[in-house]
Amino acid sequence: MAMHSTLVSALSVSRAAILVAACSFAAPVFAQQNDTMTPIATPDQPNAIEIGTAPLPDARARESWHSQYGSKFARNVTVATITPFLPDPAKASGAAVVVAPGGGFRTLSMENEGWNVARALAERGVAAFVLKYRLNQTPADMAGFERSMKEMFSGTARRPPRPDPQQMMAGLAPQIADSRAAFALIRRRAAEWKIDPDRIGMVGFSAGAMLTMATALAGEDARPAFIGNIYGPLAPVTVPADAPPLFVALAADDPFFANGGFGLIDSWRAAKMPAELHLYEQGGHGFGMYPKETTSTGWFNAFVSWLTMHGMLEPKA
Repeated sequence: MAMHSTLVSALSVSRAAILVAACSFAAPVFAQQNDTMTPIATPDQPNAIEIGTAPLPDARARESWHSQYGSKFARNVTVATITPFLPDPAKASGAAVVVAPGGGFRTLSMENEGWNVARALAERGVAAFVLKYRLNQTPADMAGFERSMKEMFSGTARRPPRPDPQQMMAGLAPQIADSRAAFALIRRRAAEWKIDPDRIGMVGFSAGAMLTMATALAGEDARPAFIGNIYGPLAPVTVPADAPPLFVALAADDPFFANGGFGLIDSWRAAKMPAELHLYEQGGHGFGMYPKETTSTGWFNAFVSWLTMHGMLEPKA
């Protein structure tokens, strides 16, 4: 429990920042067009697999979807799933990645930070599993959702007190349970999916990066083989002795996490654990797989090169 408390203490301020990021709905800060949220029908997800965690208790609003910035977002997720994106067997490396989209725990950037990332990983021989984790409830109608977000961050909104560590962990409990269940399911079916159970990692974006860190530090049996923190919180933490290699990508003009220091990297280095940081001059927040003219688009190739350097993409005999 001491590690849990240290983790959530370090992330409590970051969670508030992530909720602010949710006000931009995990979309790129730089985007200026197609920013209207438009309700859409729930997309077909024929390959989605329920991972076995219970439906979110006391949830009244049903899952709904909308488009923004030319991308698809899910909201009010109450039943967690993973969607596999498996590589061509001829190029499969045996490595796998759980992909955790961001969205402030109120929405999920399923396309830009989920499916598109997973497709790109599968093209590189990595089995990818997009985790649609359970979310905090928001108003069912789009107008109510937008209004609730504006009220939350208006000058008249009362700022809630900072939660203590136990409350903070309780707030993340459903998402950590979803992450653990995803790892357990992938390991159970590793032979079927031709995956090495010792080479299953996780990469997350914004709030998904926060979940990735929580999974690595407090996820008990999840034990990711490597982790990627893409424009997520960089607060210092207590690093366990078996901490996995860490990859971090962030833009220097990220309005949420670029000015809080690099305590997470310092913690990893002080523990003499592998860590790599890419700080891009421009990119804003939420760039994900969006095509841009900034060097932040290079994060994906850098991530794959890093996995290669660590021997994660070398097929076993």
